Amino acid sequence: MPQRVFPIAPSSTAPFIFILVAVILLLAIMVLLIFLASSIRNTRFEVSDQGLRITGGTYGRLIPREQILAGDFRVVNLKTQPEYKPRIRTNGTGLPGYSAGWFRLRNSEKALLHVTDTTSVVYLPTNQGYAVLLSVANTEEFLQAIELWK
Repeated sequence: MPQRVFPIAPSSTAPFIFILVAVILLLAIMVLLIFLASSIRNTRFEVSDQGLRITGGTYGRLIPREQILAGDFRVVNLKTQPEYKPRIRTNGTGLPGYSAGWFRLRNSEKALLHVTDTTSVVYLPTNQGYAVLLSVANTEEFLQAIELWK
């Protein structure tokens, strides 16, 4: 008897739709990861007479000078001062070595974080019920610029 080959019966479109949805989800995740990587590298902190402008990423904003309690700022080490460590992420990104967005600290304070180095974090309280925690490349120069607001 000669060999005969029979193809599989045609399926519904369900497997095709499933694969298409999976590919779209994977592409969306890739775009999100590329955006996060870009945000980590391109975040900047600008101190001016207007206030503190945070650029880059989703959580960039201008915090007016009048809202920052310039006399109460300090540098904290999140490893030795655990009360300033983020405890609950309410709206933000929390990755190993990178925290950005809105968090509740261990001392129950609401805070906007842009932190990459937990050993040297600038803590800026505001009169709006939250604090700002920043990892700044040149902490001393940043603090001198804030000091000029007094």
